[in-house]
Amino acid sequence: MKNIIILSLFLFAFPVQAETVSYQLHDQAYEGFYTSPEDNAPLVLLLHDWDGLTEYEIQRAQMLAQQGYSVFAADLFGAGIRPTENADKRQHTGELYKDRAKMRLLIQAALIKAGEMGADTDNVVIMGYCFGGAAVLEAARAGTDYKGFVSFHGGLNTPEGQDYSATKEEILILHGADDHHISMADFAALGEELEIHSVKYEMIAYGGARHAFTVLGGDRYHAEADRKSWQRFIQFLENKLK
Repeated sequence: MKNIIILSLFLFAFPVQAETVSYQLHDQAYEGFYTSPEDNAPLVLLLHDWDGLTEYEIQRAQMLAQQGYSVFAADLFGAGIRPTENADKRQHTGELYKDRAKMRLLIQAALIKAGEMGADTDNVVIMGYCFGGAAVLEAARAGTDYKGFVSFHGGLNTPEGQDYSATKEEILILHGADDHHISMADFAALGEELEIHSVKYEMIAYGGARHAFTVLGGDRYHAEADRKSWQRFIQFLENKLK
């Protein structure tokens, strides 16, 4: 069942419809979140961090809807699977890292559901946070027809046997230079790889910002890096989704 919410709080410029949405892949249930100011608006496909689809992604989706975009926040783990312990988070992300084909199918299933909800699935930018950023790069390597790919403090390593030779559109990497999980060496290596395959890209590293620097209220939140990266992201959307 869909839970329909009309958001018209004073901080919003106009009412926005928002819904939790159930869908399936291979007989497993998933529960995403869809929000849009109007039918057929350009779409941002949002991929979550390693703790699953939480209020954080929903808040970011609502912020994007206020900019005039439809947003489908995908569920890559399954309905009700929102791990809180690191061991469980590693288990669910690890399963998808080992099954890249399933990861790609889950992204495609979310896109199809977004189209059913009224989004313009021919006019899409895909973005993600942390684990979701790694999944965005998986979609880029797959040669999907999105208008752009955006990773916020995401995993940057390329799996063995993959490359960016099929990537069709621009990649935007927004990275914390003080990330203790994904190093500046990883950052540089990705840039070199994108150059080899003549991929259009932009990579920005924010000094002093650690991993998960955009997570509002988190202990690694970096206000300046969050503000600058969000501003660059909105500019990217404005250029890509016309």
